[in-house]
Amino acid sequence: MSLSPDDVKRIARLARIEIDDAQAQATQAQLNTIFDLIATMQAVDTRGVAPMAHAQEVYQRLRDDVVTETDRHAAFQAVAPASKTACISCPKVIE
Repeated sequence: MSLSPDDVKRIARLARIEIDDAQAQATQAQLNTIFDLIATMQAVDTRGVAPMAHAQEVYQRLRDDVVTETDRHAAFQAVAPASKTACISCPKVIE
């Protein structure tokens, strides 16, 4: 598939992009290059090739999910201005 300068101008008009003749020809050349690349890639026989999520065999290394900090709940409750049943009390700010 290749585009003509009129096709490029029509696409630009639909996209609400102002384009002159020189820009239309430059854009036409770039788009036609992209379409040629797509045609080349579609010509490759990919039957029997399994889909891949990534181009390389990459795995995310995960660490063990363990607690690394001590429980400081009592220390935070001790310095809170007011607390009730293991929760810090705050004044109502929305009426």
